[in-house]
Amino acid sequence: MKKRFTPILGLLLMLCVQSQAQSFESATDAVKNMGVGWNLGNTLDAVKEGVAEGWTWDSIEDHEKNWGQPVTTPELMKMMKEAGFGAIRVPVTWYQEMDSEGKVNDAWMNRVKEVVDYVIDNDMYCIINVHHDTGDGTQWLHASTTTYDKVKDKYEYLWKQIAEKFKDYDQRLLFESYNEMLDDNNRWNEPVSDDGYKAINSYAKLFVTTVRNTGGNNAERNLVVNDYSASSVPNAMKALELPEESGHIIFQLHSYPNWQTKSNAKNEIDNLISNIKSNLLDRAPVIIGEYATFTTWPSTIDYYDKDKEVALYAMDYLIKETKKEGIGTFYWMGLSDRIYRSEPAFNQADLAETLIKAYYGSSDNYKFPTHDSSKGTVAFEGEKTLEWGVGITVPASMLKEVGKQVEVELSYKLDFTDYDDIQFMYNKGGWQKIPSGLSMDGQAFDGADFGPSGAYGISSGDSKTSVLTFDESAFELVASNDLIIQGHGVIMTKVVVQSPGTSGISNAIIDKNSDNAIFNLAGQRVANPTKGIYIQNGKKIVMK
Repeated sequence: MKKRFTPILGLLLMLCVQSQAQSFESATDAVKNMGVGWNLGNTLDAVKEGVAEGWTWDSIEDHEKNWGQPVTTPELMKMMKEAGFGAIRVPVTWYQEMDSEGKVNDAWMNRVKEVVDYVIDNDMYCIINVHHDTGDGTQWLHASTTTYDKVKDKYEYLWKQIAEKFKDYDQRLLFESYNEMLDDNNRWNEPVSDDGYKAINSYAKLFVTTVRNTGGNNAERNLVVNDYSASSVPNAMKALELPEESGHIIFQLHSYPNWQTKSNAKNEIDNLISNIKSNLLDRAPVIIGEYATFTTWPSTIDYYDKDKEVALYAMDYLIKETKKEGIGTFYWMGLSDRIYRSEPAFNQADLAETLIKAYYGSSDNYKFPTHDSSKGTVAFEGEKTLEWGVGITVPASMLKEVGKQVEVELSYKLDFTDYDDIQFMYNKGGWQKIPSGLSMDGQAFDGADFGPSGAYGISSGDSKTSVLTFDESAFELVASNDLIIQGHGVIMTKVVVQSPGTSGISNAIIDKNSDNAIFNLAGQRVANPTKGIYIQNGKKIVMK
């Protein structure tokens, strides 16, 4: 007897299939429920110097730490949750973890999953993306239709792998298509021609279609698409097309400041929100996926350090005004950065609290732990062979926490055949010698060079601990511009920042240091950067 497929049976089967996938909140509700967001930047998005796709890292940990951030821990995410943050954007760079066929290696995919789980397990929203696979035009993804035609299969395969890995996650996980994608001319804000816009919209559509086709919760997952270069200019916003009419798409852009006064900050923020409302918000909800108190072009200025009153005013105003319009925000790094993430603690606790208080109206129910510098801070521990251009950075913020009487305790071993020297620099537009005002174990020495063998009568192979102190002028240099320790014939094993008379170091925050070099997004060292986005001292800078 032939079986009949009745309409009622068909309806029952359809309902059964639908029940297997969660019904997700709308994109508008998701942005509202995220609250205040933060970026786990320069971590899973790092790339390696001088190598391209298909290259294998020594370890997954090396990849994660390569731009100066420590390995991410669940404790860091717990701290962010207890401080009131409701969402974490986790930028991820994939191309150096892909083989020649485009397959992501399992270890990297599993590490990304671990970090996502840290966020989700703390009941926060999480956004993962394709980050520095885009960039300055030298990466494999950039905004031209010619490039799109060449790489669309590889891009589709990448997102299919990511989507399959995370298809069973609930609505707290969102996918972001690509980061700041530029055209063949590395043009920021707007492409040279409309071809750049056409390419962006093609990538966005392919991303959405690919994720949806994997089924499960991905059928309704809220997805994020960026405009050209994640630009905040009206033309780029206007040119971004809505890839589907589902109610599950979010638009994203980035915005960095050019303030001088409170009035300038207010006008800039008002203009940004007005442009978002005019060009994006009537079609889909919007998040500002990156913003900060600092700018990197035409010169690096952090208003948090330069004029904190203006910076905190601007952050308060931005959060209040974006909340009114239903626009989400994700602060770029900062707040808890580098060594402070390992404790974990906030190095900009007042800024973090400003964001939370602006959004919720009060910060009374939230925690903003800071590092107790009176107990001493381990700025470096391991083995670092000092050489000219290869050194250890002690952050200015760590020195300022203690104040003018700060001591830097150095533990080291001599290893030389010709001579030994420890040189002390400050970092202002490059490494510069501290001209005077330094003492080692209470004895002043000339300029920035200190030779342990001559000072103490010790030989190569001997170990020693010495305490560096500063007069007022030297302290002002390092407290504003970082302290750099380089040299020759010396292996540094530990650097501790402490108050006078500190006994016993109970707080250890390990830092991986840079040599102030500039790298492009392929990880290649650049002597004379032109237009584009670069990394210096673990931070993103933009040359325009």
